[in-house]
Amino acid sequence: MTETSFAQFLPALPEIYLVGAICALLMFDVFFGLKKPTRTASVALLLLLGGAVATLISADFGHRQVLFSGMYIADDLATLLKLASFLFVAIALFYSGEFLGRRKLQQGEYYVLVFTALLGVLVLTSAGSLLMVYIGVELLSLSLYALVAFDRENGVAAEAAMKYFVLGAIASGIMLYGMSLLYGLSGTLSLAGLATAFSGPNSLGLILGLAFLVVAVAFKFGAVPFHMWVPDVYQGAPTSVSLLVASVPKIASFAVAYRLLAEGLGEVSGTWTQMLSVLAVLSLLFGNLIAIAQTNLRRMLAYSAISNVGFILLGFVTGTGDGYEAALYFTLVYVMVVLGTFGAILLASREGFEADEIADYKGLSSRDPSLAFMVAVLMFSTAGIPPFVGFWAKLRIIESLVNVGHLWLSIIAVVMSVIGAFYYLRIVWVMYFDPPGDLPRGQPRLALRFVLGLNAAAALGLGLFPDVLLNVCQTVLHRG
Repeated sequence: MTETSFAQFLPALPEIYLVGAICALLMFDVFFGLKKPTRTASVALLLLLGGAVATLISADFGHRQVLFSGMYIADDLATLLKLASFLFVAIALFYSGEFLGRRKLQQGEYYVLVFTALLGVLVLTSAGSLLMVYIGVELLSLSLYALVAFDRENGVAAEAAMKYFVLGAIASGIMLYGMSLLYGLSGTLSLAGLATAFSGPNSLGLILGLAFLVVAVAFKFGAVPFHMWVPDVYQGAPTSVSLLVASVPKIASFAVAYRLLAEGLGEVSGTWTQMLSVLAVLSLLFGNLIAIAQTNLRRMLAYSAISNVGFILLGFVTGTGDGYEAALYFTLVYVMVVLGTFGAILLASREGFEADEIADYKGLSSRDPSLAFMVAVLMFSTAGIPPFVGFWAKLRIIESLVNVGHLWLSIIAVVMSVIGAFYYLRIVWVMYFDPPGDLPRGQPRLALRFVLGLNAAAALGLGLFPDVLLNVCQTVLHRG
């Protein structure tokens, strides 16, 4: 390979590395991991660390490159999202190790599927054309379908996977049809070409194509009324898979919305922002109100996810760089906090005991004070209580709405935040003020507790110093 060709492929090093890592992981499991599955888990974590290093090596900070006939974008945003994806997947796998071992799911195929889902996320973060968007979406979606149904002895998981697959296939078809309309109208698959082609008045075909794409994006986010799969998958899938579905795909959803809508169709933002505003309000209303009635913690987190998706969409509703920055900030904060929340569920679970009912956490503070404290920190952050980082994430969304004159949307966001705080703080009340329930006394699991403690500390630390992450988001979107 010549120096010129190497330089051409260097920005795509994370994806190239991950493809090689998938092959290496599969071969390692065949020869060394079948008798001792923990080896495969350890190698997977090391490979994820290597992926983060490869991302840093390939980064050209402060510069934007468009490669491979416009299909691939290498910029600071892609670098940040890839680094976050490698980190969050590694944390998710670390949290899940003991659970997978108990359920006999610690198999090489599981980690390969996680890596292929991660590859889909990486493709989406650098997508420069409609073709790459579709390839990334399908890589991610097909891997998640298989992961949800990975526990073959769990009939509920199989049912959830089937529902997810059928609805996902419909959403993919809708996305493909919307893309075909845009291609027919513009004659190009390039997102940059779309931005140029649709700079004039909106036609009926363009509006129809936008509607199809917004529906597909809403499904990937899990926004109302395309949310039907979310509660079933969160509750029915193995907890380790629910953890993955709840976290890293949100980064992919942000990437799809930003690359496709903000960059590719930014000239017609007046049309799709109106569509997103309706979906955002419905998600906030439905997600928060239904979450109040839930007794299952994972199902409550599913409806909480729907309401938080509403906040992310509100950032895009502004149609401004300030709103996109707020949406990016909120996405990263939410993924970090939800990782910790599911990590706490995995830490509290035992053989034959999933610890996914709210009643299981009654009086937790008297039996496991450290775990109760960490869960309380995460709940306070998700509820948006200062000084935790979740407060600043919601505040940035509301500020971006006020700055563009969407006062009524900002009022709805504030009211829904207050309603949402009820069911988050209910968890804290149950842990500290209810008599002890059936949850056994906590086991040490020092490594898992240490990482969960770091997760909770990040929620507090980034709240005390919010400018750290805010400045990063501003910089990668070239607004610093």
